[in-house]
Amino acid sequence: MKPSKKTVNFGVPWESAYGYCQAIQVNDIVYLSGQLSHDSDGNLVAPAKPDASGRPLNFSNMESQMRQTYANAAVLLEKFGATLDDVVEETLFVLDVDAAFAVAGKVRKEVYATEQPQCASNLIGISRLAFPEQLIEITFRAVLASG
Repeated sequence: MKPSKKTVNFGVPWESAYGYCQAIQVNDIVYLSGQLSHDSDGNLVAPAKPDASGRPLNFSNMESQMRQTYANAAVLLEKFGATLDDVVEETLFVLDVDAAFAVAGKVRKEVYATEQPQCASNLIGISRLAFPEQLIEITFRAVLASG
């Protein structure tokens, strides 16, 4: 028997261009694709200004992008009757580990509303993301309450 699946999208252009869903529920687990800092119209919030080679000139917008990314994840989780409290694992993909680490503790404690968020967390430095103005992308896995 196949597991039941439920998918959710934002309706942003890159979903159909790349061909994926933003989130999928399989049984009691919700998987969120890499989230970024876009608004409801698909415009990046706090975009970093890239240089001629497409690399960010600075990482001062990391906190703003991180906050919007968590807000987008919360919107998706709500579609499944979940919240950030149901998240058991997150992976932050960042262009600058030091810039992310400098703000991640503060932002994570605020969005999870606790001094020690109850989820596994990975912070991984990478060479680039989908958009040159993007500094961070976060994936999530949440477990829904049974019954």
